[in-house]
Amino acid sequence: MTTHPVRLVTSDRVVLDLDVPEGTSVVEAAADAGFALPAQCRQGTCGSCHATAHGDHRLGPHSPAALPPQQEAAGQVLLCRTYPRGPMEVTTPYPRSRVLDGGPGRREGTVTDLVRVARDTVWVRVRLDPDPQTGTGYQLEPGQFVEVQVPGDDRRRAYSLAGTSSWDGDAELLIRLLPDGYFSGHLVGLLDGRGDRRVVLHGPMGAFGLRESGLRPRWFVAGGTGLAPVLSLLRRMAEWGDPHPARLFLGVTTPQDVPRLPVLADLVTELPTLSIERCVRHPDETWEGLTGTPVDLLTTALAAHQGTVPDVYVCGPPGLVDSVASAVAEAGLDPDHVIAERLLPT
Repeated sequence: MTTHPVRLVTSDRVVLDLDVPEGTSVVEAAADAGFALPAQCRQGTCGSCHATAHGDHRLGPHSPAALPPQQEAAGQVLLCRTYPRGPMEVTTPYPRSRVLDGGPGRREGTVTDLVRVARDTVWVRVRLDPDPQTGTGYQLEPGQFVEVQVPGDDRRRAYSLAGTSSWDGDAELLIRLLPDGYFSGHLVGLLDGRGDRRVVLHGPMGAFGLRESGLRPRWFVAGGTGLAPVLSLLRRMAEWGDPHPARLFLGVTTPQDVPRLPVLADLVTELPTLSIERCVRHPDETWEGLTGTPVDLLTTALAAHQGTVPDVYVCGPPGLVDSVASAVAEAGLDPDHVIAERLLPT
């Protein structure tokens, strides 16, 4: 069988050498070699396996929302849809720690806390069963996600983790309740006292995370439950005592959607460099705060900012990511200052 050498270089300059058979994607070949690259749908629709490629290859069918044409023209690819035709070098935007040896883990656990924190949003805590090899703790990199499954059902749904590593084996999630949602519908049953609290978590996985760039300010843009991965990043900064100036621009649709999260109040105390700005897109007579979108807040802040240029973090749907990128470009900043992950339904 014809194979093609692929040199995979992570952002921290670790090299993984792969021999990729003809007609096999880079993600598939890495998995066969024992490396699970950050990838979710494996169908070119979610955008989580972004990378930059040099060398002869074929890019299979994919969603333009996951890989916009301008990014494809600049040499970016989705590794689940990248089929080498000759020697290649692939540069990933994530470090070696985001490549899982042996594939994503599987842990069973019990929903111990389920609290409604906004009109259609719940805070979920899962206490995971001890792992025979790693013990009670749950290790993760901030910004990662898990796939959640109800025992006995093969369906899975992906959610960003809102916490950090836990010695007690706790996984924290911020989930929007959708009328016809598979897992969110299960949570509605639990709120009503129906259903089994046992769940299965696959992961953690994903490439979104903090970037080391000296003491450059870190600004975060979030809408709705897109707050979850941002919370994970900010909580890690608080744990490590990071001195970076930090700002969170949080937007929701109505005042009833503003999350009532004690962890946000805790962060203001634990991370003295953090400021939080909230806005509502469709206010009513009860709302006395800012109106608009989180991108509106970002645009205003960029126009007024002086000093060191910030890095801007955003994890969410393509529309939000593209709007943030446009705001940064219009402010005259290099696109490298945007650290983003697109989230699409799969």
